[in-house]
Amino acid sequence: MNQLHLDRVYKAYYTSRKMDEARVVLEDVSLEIEEGEFVCLIGPSGCGKTTVLNLLAGFEKPTKGAACFKGETIRGPSRERGVVFQEYSLFPWMSTIDNIKLALECKKVPEKEREAIAMDALKTVGLQDYYDYRPNTLSGGMKQRAAIARLLAMDSDVFLMDEPFSALDEQTRRKLDEDLVELWKNQKKTIVFVTHSIDEAILVSSRIILFSKTPGKIIGEWKLDEGRDRSPLLPENVQLKNEIITQMPKCDCEDSSHECCCKNR
Repeated sequence: MNQLHLDRVYKAYYTSRKMDEARVVLEDVSLEIEEGEFVCLIGPSGCGKTTVLNLLAGFEKPTKGAACFKGETIRGPSRERGVVFQEYSLFPWMSTIDNIKLALECKKVPEKEREAIAMDALKTVGLQDYYDYRPNTLSGGMKQRAAIARLLAMDSDVFLMDEPFSALDEQTRRKLDEDLVELWKNQKKTIVFVTHSIDEAILVSSRIILFSKTPGKIIGEWKLDEGRDRSPLLPENVQLKNEIITQMPKCDCEDSSHECCCKNR
């Protein structure tokens, strides 16, 4: 059975003034994701990648069609499907470990067990020496590591990640990408990862899904060997990038300040 499944999903947004008119974001999207896959969603800005993530997280519901987890319709958020946002989602008045312990409290983990579970999760992402630091004293990369540690502590089956490293410098981003791949291999979690970077998608994923311009439809898919050499300079990875670029729709964005797949052209 597929762990995550979108079945002929449409998503439209209506305005309060014109309920008879809608902006269609996703159109007839079907997607099956097996347990343990690392799936990257790419495509031009506004194509519905984050909307797909929101549907899988249970933050939104399809206008038509179904979003399912383990064969059951997704009716709302669940700790089984954890989310790492682009923005840092830590409470600033709490220490790193207290942010994680709060999540465990919400999961109703006994108080005497929370400290050990939280510290073990921090060790997994290399933050054990920063357990008592507050978020404002951590770098951007550390904050995202803490967010990932929170999902590990909660033992989420699925990590839904919305451009989690896009605000970081290139060196930090590459290191976190590599660390995330190692974590994925060791923890056997299912990861759905939104990115605007084709290079990043090739580096981290076991499957790449390409969306069209709005309204978003799936127009391309590539299966990647999990044990492959992930170097961006490897000829087969360069060839794959060029193949994706040839199929990448040109988006309508005019803001040159943001990162977008179309810039890879």
